[in-house]
Amino acid sequence: MTVALGLASDVVALTRALVDIPSESGHEAPLADAVEAALRAFPHLAVDRIGNSVVARTELGRPQRALLAGHLDTVPAAGNLPSRLQDDRVHGLGACDMKGGVAVALRLAATVPAPTRDLTYVFYECEEVEADRNGLHRIAAHHPELLAADLAVLMEPSDAGVEAGCQGVLTADIVVRGERAHTARSWMGANAAHLAAPVLQRLHEHTPERIVIDGLEYREGLNAVAVRAGVAGNVVPDECVITVNSRFAPSRSPEEAEAYVRKLFPEYEVHVTEVVPGALPGLDRLGDLVTALGATPRPKLGWTDVARFAALGTPALNYGPGDPTLAHTAGEYVPVEHLRTCEERLRRWLSP
Repeated sequence: MTVALGLASDVVALTRALVDIPSESGHEAPLADAVEAALRAFPHLAVDRIGNSVVARTELGRPQRALLAGHLDTVPAAGNLPSRLQDDRVHGLGACDMKGGVAVALRLAATVPAPTRDLTYVFYECEEVEADRNGLHRIAAHHPELLAADLAVLMEPSDAGVEAGCQGVLTADIVVRGERAHTARSWMGANAAHLAAPVLQRLHEHTPERIVIDGLEYREGLNAVAVRAGVAGNVVPDECVITVNSRFAPSRSPEEAEAYVRKLFPEYEVHVTEVVPGALPGLDRLGDLVTALGATPRPKLGWTDVARFAALGTPALNYGPGDPTLAHTAGEYVPVEHLRTCEERLRRWLSP
């Protein structure tokens, strides 16, 4: 049975209703059903369903189209369901990341029937898991026309402020070779784990760069996130693999980011396992929106789906209720003030 969502209700009540429909990644169907049914009730919207993603659009012939996007899925529950309202905060799984933002977008979809620009609303699945399952990725691959827009707002939690662009991400394995031996005769081998010490020391001493783009400072990072060595408790390891995670400024291409890491470790094998480009802030194309939102832009220190829109040639920014540092935590919440502020400012921007 599909849960009825009251999109005309208060944004706080709607946020709680969304939180109370579990939607862990891969299990968004009940929430997608509810969102689809609610949006189809409004004649000014054309609604499409792609998997467990829902796209709603106005077709008013406006000269510009804006897109608002929010993901429906959450990480696994951590004893934080159902929702509760306490101290002017909505607590519960996904309240911050990002059902509060979804509630704001749904409210606008339902209650702004004649916006100043045509609108596309995308409520998508599987943002919290591997990239090939991401709903935006699937729509872009099979229905790219649904994502066509002049600019986009991703409802990521940003403390009700503007976070522009995003960093790129590179993951690589640095391989240190040794020689196996029995631990009773360890001098006959070369311990790869011990030989890896210079790699870890180099990472420890490395000073990440700070790169300014459009007046925003993106702080890069390079960290060891895993160390693997050994095949048995009585064998000197002949291989040690150090996995590093690099967060690089959006001005670097994936190729430049890879070259940067390889240059730091020229004497070792470096196997890049993943590299995802970031997104430039694009404030020259988003200035009017930033002004309307009344917030001083900050750099997004992390990767978000604004990079997917950048790849499509669509300037995008992160703007949504909630503190991003609370995302995925057992105690996550979204302030009522953020919900109301985001809805009010976006409504003002969209309304005649």
